[in-house]
Amino acid sequence: MRPAVCLALALACSALPVALGGCGSEIGDACGVSLDCDPNGTGGRVCDLSSAGGYCTIIGCDHDSCPEGSVCIRFYVASFANSPCDPATEDLSTDVCGTDEVCAFKGQCVPATSEVRYCMKTCESGGDCRDGYECRNDSLMREHGGEPVPPPGERLGGSLQPFCAEAPTE
Repeated sequence: MRPAVCLALALACSALPVALGGCGSEIGDACGVSLDCDPNGTGGRVCDLSSAGGYCTIIGCDHDSCPEGSVCIRFYVASFANSPCDPATEDLSTDVCGTDEVCAFKGQCVPATSEVRYCMKTCESGGDCRDGYECRNDSLMREHGGEPVPPPGERLGGSLQPFCAEAPTE
């Protein structure tokens, strides 16, 4: 075989994994750097290293901006000892939270400025999530945090879309 042909075959074979991975990882996949999540640098995906094994996500999403198979989830990123509230009645028949606070799904008034949003992988059961992660349903959202971002002008209600999030270690 000619050296030029051998070189061309070697280059093609070494480029194959890059070409196959060109679409980037899915939301919720493990990662070590943002390039793992968005190899072309065009999808806005980043690697959240605060989650075990990293978590491919998009930060600052809105209720309808996450890719298929994911949902925009808001977290309140601090520990609060604020007033308890009822998300179903807050601002309707009760006003426990202050003007700069929101009533989180967890039932606690939290500063509105502490909210961060991430696209998170949707799930139906724990088997849909990778090891060390839980399929966070309504009950686990109240216990461990996180809640879907509702459309503008709407409130959270009914059964909420479960998502894959790191399972707390005890």
